[in-house]
Order: sequence, then structure tokens, then C-alpha cells
Amino acid sequence: MDPLTIGVLAFLAMLVLLVVGVPIGFAMGIAGFSGTAFIIGVQPAMRLLGRTAFESAVTSSLSIIPLFVLMGIFASNSGLSRELYGAFNTWLGHRRGGLALATIGGCSAFAAICGSSIATAATMSQVAMPEMRRHNYDDRLATGAIAAGGTIGILIPPSVILALYGILTETNIGDLFLAGIIPGVITVFGFMATISIVTRLRPELGARGPQTSAMQKLLAFKDVWGMVSLFTLVIGGIYLGVFTPTEAAGVGAVGAFLLALLRRRMTLRLLVSSLMETVRTTAMLFTILIGAITLNNLLVLSNMASAMSGWITGLALPAVLVMAIILLLYILMGAILDALAMVLLTVPIFFPIVLNLGFDPIWFGVIVVMVAELGLITPPIGMNVFIIKGMVSDVPLAKIYTGVLPFCVAQIILIALMFAFPTIITWLPTTAG
Repeated sequence: MDPLTIGVLAFLAMLVLLVVGVPIGFAMGIAGFSGTAFIIGVQPAMRLLGRTAFESAVTSSLSIIPLFVLMGIFASNSGLSRELYGAFNTWLGHRRGGLALATIGGCSAFAAICGSSIATAATMSQVAMPEMRRHNYDDRLATGAIAAGGTIGILIPPSVILALYGILTETNIGDLFLAGIIPGVITVFGFMATISIVTRLRPELGARGPQTSAMQKLLAFKDVWGMVSLFTLVIGGIYLGVFTPTEAAGVGAVGAFLLALLRRRMTLRLLVSSLMETVRTTAMLFTILIGAITLNNLLVLSNMASAMSGWITGLALPAVLVMAIILLLYILMGAILDALAMVLLTVPIFFPIVLNLGFDPIWFGVIVVMVAELGLITPPIGMNVFIIKGMVSDVPLAKIYTGVLPFCVAQIILIALMFAFPTIITWLPTTAG
């Protein structure tokens, strides 16, 4: 059997494993190792797997993952989300749908130091949902705003998915982080505009809150200065060339720890809990990464990625049309796969095609993350939707999906905007020191 056929069969076997419930990291690892063993033999495949696992564990550049995870867990466990939500409520609550606007703002700010969409959605649902219900907000708007706001966590840096994309494709992680800032800000304003439009058409969905004075708005900043300082230090250091992304992750983790101490939220029990949660999350991410690299080795050995790239480029279709088809496939896959699985499964296949077509790898990385954001709230899976459902079990799943639909439309428009004007993504990295 030729290597290409083995590669295709192994990939199909991996999809079967996913369908029957095998975790994504093990599914990719089993398929990748089995296919590699058929091509080069069991012993060489064992040595390759061992080297892949060892290098993934000891490579210094990969320490960015546990450090940024630890930074986000410290921030989450220190109760920062409640202060962020309160500050944005002071600034925006007097507008129509103001609490929903504050939810988007709070999610975006919390995501800037958390980096996880699921963690952002789960944390903010505990903070924002009771407040919106107390002010008689419609559950559709409330849950939709939380689910959509949570998706921003994988775009605004530091983003674990962008870091993994950079590792897989050998793209500069610092440039990827910088590239995510402007699209992230535009996404925040796009979601806020969606809430404004929806509440203008249906005012009963979310009423205005009380007007606040300029002094109250100014005083609200005292609760969030630490987060603003930490984000500025981490991302500003990368932008100015003071830190490498790995060094910035270390600075961020220490900064989040000190911030928790200053807020008198850090106890020995919380420290141990945060470290254990970091270990569990990092182990899960590294298992998935090792599985993805093992599968990537198979794609190289079987010549599967090159064959697909050659076939697509041989169709003589315009490069823009090919990219549009790829993004459409991502949107469809996003409806049935979680964001991390989708990125790690498809990037090794599509990335060579994107390079052959002449597209910027940084632009493609951010676009993929934006499509993954859409997948987090798209039926029938929508990971953030299920997170919200778990936090507010009395709200029917259909009602939550109804609430996120306007945000799905907004995200599609934003993706089209980034597709049409790629310099929105690529400009900031080109100005970095």
C-alpha cells in the first residue's frame, strides 16, 4: 500500500475515533503513530513518537503555554471579573441594553489576561447573568451576550490557540499576538453594535440603567487599574521588543500573582489550587499538541498535505476563491468541532496550501481564530452555548441559540471585513520594534 493511501486511511480512522468519543489528542496520536508505523516500521515510529513527546516537553519556547495558563488562572481566581464587569457597567450601563454592553466589555477585558473563551464565558456568566436578570433582561439577550463575549478570549492576546498555531506553523508568536489586537477590538465594537441594534428594534429586551456621573466613571477605574497595567506590560513589552513572548508570559504570570496578593485574594490554598489547575490544563494542551505533531509527521511522510496542496493549486481557481472555500469549510467544521480541535486538525493540511497561494501566515492565523470564535457559538455544538447552559440550567438551549444568532451574523460580517482588508490584521506587527 502506498504512503498516500495509508495517510488517507489513518486520517479517516482518526475521524472515526473522534465520533466514538476518543479525546482529540489521543485520536490524533493513535492515527498518526499507526500510519507512521505502516510507512516506516514500528520501531522507527516509536523512536519518532518518543522524540516528539520529549521535545514537546523540554523545548523552552513551549513554556509560553503553562505560563499564560497560570496567568489567566491567577486572574480568574482573584475575582477580577466582578470588578471589570462593575467598571464597564458604570461606564455603559445607562445605555439601552447597557448591562449586555458591559458584559461584552467585561468579557473582552477579562479575556485580555485569561486567554480562554470557555473560562471567560463560565466566569462572566456567574457575574453578569444574575445582574441582568435582576434588571429584567430577556434571557435571550443575556445568554447571547455572555456566550458571544466569551469567544473574544481566543483572539485578544495572550491567546493559547494563537500560540499553538504559531508553534505548529513556526510563525512568530509575538507577531500573532499583536495581529490579534485590532481585530479583537473591532470584534468588541461589532458585538456592542449588535446589542445596540437589537435593543433599538426590541427595547423590551434590555432596559437602560441609571445615569452615572463623571466622577463615578473615573472612580470605577480604580478597580481595574491592575488589569490594564498587566495587559499593557505584557503586550507593550512584546510590541517594543523588550520581551520575547515566552518572557512576557513569565512576566504576566508573576504580575497576575502579585496583583492577587495586592488585592488580598491570594491564600496558600488558592495558590496550590491555581498551580494544580495549571498542571491539569497544561497536560491536556500538551497531550493535544503531541497528538497534532504526531499526525503532522504522518502527513509529511505520506505526502498527503503536499498532494492536497498540489491538487487544489492545479484547479487553476483564483487564490481568493480557494481561500473563500477554505474558510467556508472552517465555518462548517466549527459547527461540529470545538475550536482547539478544529485548528490543530486542519492547520497542518491547509497551511501549505495557504503559503502556496501567497497569503500571509499571520493573517491566516488570525482569520482561523475568528472562524473558531464563530464555531464556539454556532449550532449544533457551540461550546460556549453549552457552558452557559451548564451555568444557567433553567434557560432552554433553544433560547440560548436564539440569543446568539445576531452575534453569529455579526461575526460573519467581521470575518468578511478581515478577508477583504487584510491590512487590518497585518499592519500592527509590521510596526513592532
